[in-house]
Amino acid sequence: FRLLCLCAILLFVTACATAPEESSVTEGTGVAGKSSTPKAPTLNVTEASSATSATVVKPGSSQDWVANVGDRIFFDFDQSSIRPDAVDSLKKQAAWLKAFPNVTLRLEGHCDERGTREYNLALGERRANAMKEFLVSLGVTPSRLETISYGKERPEVLGSNNEAWAQNRRAVGVIKSGGAS
Repeated sequence: FRLLCLCAILLFVTACATAPEESSVTEGTGVAGKSSTPKAPTLNVTEASSATSATVVKPGSSQDWVANVGDRIFFDFDQSSIRPDAVDSLKKQAAWLKAFPNVTLRLEGHCDERGTREYNLALGERRANAMKEFLVSLGVTPSRLETISYGKERPEVLGSNNEAWAQNRRAVGVIKSGGAS
């Protein structure tokens, strides 16, 4: 019985010691790169257990948009005005959209869980429109941008705390058409 327990513990410790693999591209986080212009194809190298494979992120693709530009901006509580920390992200988005004129975006407005459904749908619409107006002011053609509000119906982070609420108060640009496959 001791030998069996010792083997089970050893197996458990060995399994816990192996760290999960991580990709160098985090999809959907909206983390923008440092460059304000679109980048050349970026290699996303993920190690397999016995071999290494590489995936090329194509310029103009959804993956390029998310990884190299950033797809979202955030808002303060009960606000739809563009925050100063979102201006650089929006400038990068506008430059990328100008570099890929065949791409169209759906700008999604989101809210945290507080407030009524109707109020949050209206607030989400104002947030999506604020993002659209700012991109248009930077030279993006309005017909390439459509807006929609999801209000509080599609939270990014579940939870009833300040951290979750801050992540849910957002507008996200999703490539609708024209992006590279």
